[in-house]
Amino acid sequence: MNESEKAHWEARYAERDQIWSGRVNPWLAEVVGGLTPGRALDLGCGEGADVLWLAERGWHAVGVDISDTALARAGAEAARRDLTDRVRLLQINLSDDFPDGTFDLVSAQFLQSLVRLDRESIFAAAARAVASGGTLLIVDHGAAPPWAQHIHDHVFPTVDEVLERIDLEPGAWERVNVDAREREAIGPDGQQAVLIDNVIVLRRT
Repeated sequence: MNESEKAHWEARYAERDQIWSGRVNPWLAEVVGGLTPGRALDLGCGEGADVLWLAERGWHAVGVDISDTALARAGAEAARRDLTDRVRLLQINLSDDFPDGTFDLVSAQFLQSLVRLDRESIFAAAARAVASGGTLLIVDHGAAPPWAQHIHDHVFPTVDEVLERIDLEPGAWERVNVDAREREAIGPDGQQAVLIDNVIVLRRT
C-alpha cells in the first residue's frame, strides 16, 4: 500500500472525532428504496453511514475504506446499533486491491480524492462485482462545493466522462439513470448551497 495515500486520509480523520454527517447519502437512499435487500458493497465507506443504513434495512453490507480510523468508527457504531451480524468492514486501498465476490448492489459515493486514486480500475472492478440483476451506483461531485475553496481549480468530470471510463460489457447493462442532478446541501459552517452531483445508476441484465 502507498503509505502517503493512507497517511493523507488518516490525517483527515484525525482532524475531528467525526468528519461526515452520519446520514445516508441521499442518492443511495433514493435508489435502494426500490430494491430487494441482498448483498451490498460500499466503496470508500468512510465512517460507515451508508453501510449501517443498508444493514438496518436488511442488507448484508461490506464497507471498504483505506483508513483504519474511519473503519474503527464504523465498527463501533455497528456494534452500538447491534448490526455486526450484517456489517463487514475491510481496510483496502482500492487502487491496489478489491474485495472478492459478487454483490446485488455496488455503491461508490463521491469516490474522489486529491491523492492517487485509480478510479478507472476501481470502477472496472466494481462493474465486474455486480451480480446478474444487480445495481451499480456511482455518484460524483460534478463541481466543487462553494465552501471548498482549496479545490476550486480542480477539474471535475462530467457525467458522460465518468460513464465513458467505466469498463462495461457491451449489451449487459441497462441505463436506469445517467445525469447531473441538483441537491440542496448545508456546508460545515451552516452555508446553504445547491450542489451538482453526477448520478449513474446501471443494472446488470
